[in-house]
Amino acid sequence: MTNKKSQHRVTRHRRIRSLIKGTSTRPRVAVYKSNQHIFVQVIDDTTGKTLMSSKVVSKKKSIVKGTKTEVATTIGQKVAEQMKEKGINEAVFDRGGFKYHGRVKAVADGLRNSGIKI
Repeated sequence: MTNKKSQHRVTRHRRIRSLIKGTSTRPRVAVYKSNQHIFVQVIDDTTGKTLMSSKVVSKKKSIVKGTKTEVATTIGQKVAEQMKEKGINEAVFDRGGFKYHGRVKAVADGLRNSGIKI
């Protein structure tokens, strides 16, 4: 990580992660975004296991169509459906050091709209 922008994001992420922990009843929903992709993982920090994950690759390869923000909302809804199938109704949201707007907020809104309490 050579540029300062990514170094600052990692520092913010470490600061956030020191405060939030996921459990089996209330796992951590971690979001990572790049310029083209968005990744969402549901993690149980007590056992150190990823319960489920979802990703959207570039629009050319993705089945889901729309703007990047619309796709992020759809991914949030799909992850919420998977969580409900496993009996998870609450989660802790980990924005990964990113600002809470745009695609990161869209994922959280998709989770909330599908009934997951954040």
